[in-house]
Amino acid sequence: MILSSVLSGILADMATSQIECVAHAKLNLSLSVGAQESNGLHEIASRMVSLSIHDSLTLTALDSHALSRYAILWDEDAPKPTEIDWPIQSDLTVKAHELVQKHVGRMLPVQLKLTKNIPVGGGLGGGSADAAAMLVGLKALFNLDIDLQPIAEALGSDVPFHLTGRESVVRGTGDLLIPVDFEHKAILLCMPPYGCNTGEVYQALQQEDPWLDVQRVESGAIFNDLTTAACAVEPQLATDLEHLTTLCNCEIHLSGSGSTMFAICDNEEHANQLADTVQSSTNCKAVVTETCVPENMEN
Repeated sequence: MILSSVLSGILADMATSQIECVAHAKLNLSLSVGAQESNGLHEIASRMVSLSIHDSLTLTALDSHALSRYAILWDEDAPKPTEIDWPIQSDLTVKAHELVQKHVGRMLPVQLKLTKNIPVGGGLGGGSADAAAMLVGLKALFNLDIDLQPIAEALGSDVPFHLTGRESVVRGTGDLLIPVDFEHKAILLCMPPYGCNTGEVYQALQQEDPWLDVQRVESGAIFNDLTTAACAVEPQLATDLEHLTTLCNCEIHLSGSGSTMFAICDNEEHANQLADTVQSSTNCKAVVTETCVPENMEN
């Protein structure tokens, strides 16, 4: 039974029926993508790990006859805030709430306050992390005896990973997770002022005749099959990757479908030095973070 996730901490206050959840970003250390199948999906193989940068959710149980209320805002220290202009019902966190209600056959009224730090359209899985946090939070808040895995799979390919946040090789359409030994890494994130549309990146990938290379992922290689496609969708990305590689004198990689780029650093001091260089010499926002294992996990 999976009770925890994305949670680097989950705190229940019985007096107020309130839970606070921490939703960690993810990083694709490697990502191989197969050809599009008849159902429109792509089989993937990816080594994923959680990062210390995170969103925060506060869930408060409401009276059984109340209507749920949702509020989404940026943390005052968020590295790359953007306008929150999407319909609330299209937010993946709200969809997660609706799916759980459908699954249990009753309303579960809540007040949600979602405070975001993870950029939108950055390839760091913020929306998926928030959705997984909602699943875990609802299960704990209402003491639900349900299996979250199939609900997570219905929400998106990254959501099952965020249920545990444990470093894993992720296969299939995100539904098969094989835990691997955690390796702590200091990470520099480089966030450009633009994003990459995931759907457009995958459409561009079809022009490359992609094939799935599971062995390369399992070998521990750092790579991303979507890099060329993402650069085709957003040409500035190719320029920025080349410039950052020269500027930092190290390999710069793409996470997910972009647009966030990252470098694996020797240590935190090295990461901070590179961050100062990137911040002063480019239009990217530089964020120093680290890989982590979310706390309070249960199998």
